[in-house]
Amino acid sequence: MRDNNSRLVYSTESGRIEEEKVKPARARGDGIVRIHRQTSGRKGKGVSLISGIDLDDAALQQLAGELKKKCGCGGAVKDGVIEIQGDKRELLKSLLESKGMQVKLAGG
Repeated sequence: MRDNNSRLVYSTESGRIEEEKVKPARARGDGIVRIHRQTSGRKGKGVSLISGIDLDDAALQQLAGELKKKCGCGGAVKDGVIEIQGDKRELLKSLLESKGMQVKLAGG
């Protein structure tokens, strides 16, 4: 009987064998950009999360940089979601709507 979980992890010819890491594709949005406010797990510091933007990683980084400059604060891009420090939802909404995006404020 062969175990279903068996896989080759070491070969005498090439040494340790690494599994191929496949980056999963990001889910496509429904055309609506959502801006959430989150404080949990951040020691009480609020962050604005922008999700649902259908751009590739490079364009998302560029948009995040532009938003950070206009808001005058820091932020990051993680797993297709832009994080902007502070509760800047109204300003972010107006900036994104000026770019022609349909924006909704979501969450508390």
